Amino acid sequence: MNSTLLALKDIHEPPALSDWPPAIGWWILAVAIPLLLILSIWIYKRLTRKSAVKTAKKILAKLKQDATQDNVTKVRELSVLLRRVAISLSPRDQAAGLTGLQWLVFLDSSLKNAPFSTGIGKLLIDVPYRKNPVTAQEVSQLIELCEVWLKVQPTIQYKLKS
Repeated sequence: MNSTLLALKDIHEPPALSDWPPAIGWWILAVAIPLLLILSIWIYKRLTRKSAVKTAKKILAKLKQDATQDNVTKVRELSVLLRRVAISLSPRDQAAGLTGLQWLVFLDSSLKNAPFSTGIGKLLIDVPYRKNPVTAQEVSQLIELCEVWLKVQPTIQYKLKS
């Protein structure tokens, strides 16, 4: 026999790869997927928020130009429009159940000088009970106030109740 063949040893296999720690790609995925989910939710909320305000501005412009409706109907439509926007922008439990003076105070929360609860905005809750008819000037002032309120809404962040 050949002496060189006797000195050979069997092939040794490398140890099996362990599952821990994962490769860098798995770490990147573990961080990227939650970040992408959070980012997509944030973008979705931002887009729907802007689209609600944008749609409300278009409806308000149509309402302002509509000469076929009487003043009382316009005020009612303004009230409904503001309610819809408030519910879509803020948490439902904060805006949906408000009525009367509480509703006006909620609307005032994004403006200075409380124009809804102390100014022309009172028309929103007073119109059904007024003895005097609503004038066109009052309606135009209310529409301007609603335009101002809608302009401020994209910058307002409503806080959740704790």
